[in-house]
Amino acid sequence: MNDCVLCQEPGGQPIWQGEKLRLIRADEAGFPAFYRIVWNAHVAEFSDLSAAQRQHCMEAVALVEQVLRQQLQPTKINLATLGNVVPHLHWHIIARYDWDSHFPAPVWASAQRPRDSAREAAVVAQLPMVDAALQQAFAAYYEK
Repeated sequence: MNDCVLCQEPGGQPIWQGEKLRLIRADEAGFPAFYRIVWNAHVAEFSDLSAAQRQHCMEAVALVEQVLRQQLQPTKINLATLGNVVPHLHWHIIARYDWDSHFPAPVWASAQRPRDSAREAAVVAQLPMVDAALQQAFAAYYEK
């Protein structure tokens, strides 16, 4: 698809790339531990995948969630696949904290409070370790 941004670009900072999907860290202000699983082939809906492909994709989502929980101990992990703006199958996996500017509302809602730059910076400082743990988990699971 010539006009699909996720067909043309990684969609964020690449963390891991496989034959069927990739993991990126998104640059979303206020939400430093915001990751996406992007299906490499252009499909718009989860039901466009075969049963085996859906299983493959959801295992990746679960791996990201597990690593984020282990490494960052967030208050909650948000999972979402919308595709209203970018109709290319991708999952959002977002570590959320009770102190973040939008909690408990979705990251796309209005802010509930000002951003806490010190706490955000503390999460950002952990991201190299998180990214390495994600790479290790994906290599162990998908590259066996």
